[in-house]
Amino acid sequence: MSTLEALLKAAHQAQKRAYVPYSDYPVGAALETDDGHIFTGCNVENAAYPQSMCAERVAVFKAVSEGHRAIRRLVVVTEDGGTPCGGCRSVLAEFGDPETEVITVDRHGHQRRYTLGQLLPKAFEFQHRPRAGKSE
Repeated sequence: MSTLEALLKAAHQAQKRAYVPYSDYPVGAALETDDGHIFTGCNVENAAYPQSMCAERVAVFKAVSEGHRAIRRLVVVTEDGGTPCGGCRSVLAEFGDPETEVITVDRHGHQRRYTLGQLLPKAFEFQHRPRAGKSE
């Protein structure tokens, strides 16, 4: 199984675990670190809606909590192939670079490919800090 196939499978599995009683919009994410590790996340909603967390950030935070700080690629699975929100794009920029690949997948399996630089051009993180560096 290729890394992309593993990421797609992991993102779909994560989407099934999403807790979305308010939006009914499950999202699954799987990211690959620069050294090939895969971390997943799903969105987790809360009645106090601002306290909810996006799937992409869950995956990033899991990776960072395990000592990995450089993202190579991210797959996001949603009903309609939606891209990461602005907050997630900023978090991804902290640990990725303009060429970090972001792949969105809809319910029919259609994929769209972006770079993080396309999704968040002129990101503060890209211009004003050194690269997060290799995973520890």
